[in-house]
Amino acid sequence: MALTREFKETVKARLDQDPAFRAALLSDAVELLLEGDLETGKSVLRDFINATIGFQTLAEKVDMPAKSLMRMLGPKGNPRADNLFNVIRQLQESSGIHLAVAAA
Repeated sequence: MALTREFKETVKARLDQDPAFRAALLSDAVELLLEGDLETGKSVLRDFINATIGFQTLAEKVDMPAKSLMRMLGPKGNPRADNLFNVIRQLQESSGIHLAVAAA
C-alpha cells in the first residue's frame, strides 16, 4: 500500500519535532537491514531521507548522483555495502544520531 501525502507530511512533522522518534526510525531501518529485511529497511531509509536531509543533499554528501541514490534505495535496488554504509554514516552525521551495534 502506498503512503499518502498526508501521512508522509505527518511523519516529517514528527521527525522534525521529536528527536527520539527520529533516532528510533533510523535505528529501525538499520535493524531491518541487519535482520535481512532489505525491502522494508530500504523503504524506511527512503522515508527517513525524504523527511529529513532529502536525497539531493544526501547525494552531495555521499558523492553520488541523487537519481542513483534513489534507485539504490528503491524497490528493485541492490545497494553495495560500501554505498549503504556511507549513506547510513551520513544520515547519522546529519541528524546527530549515533547508532551502535550490540550483541544480543
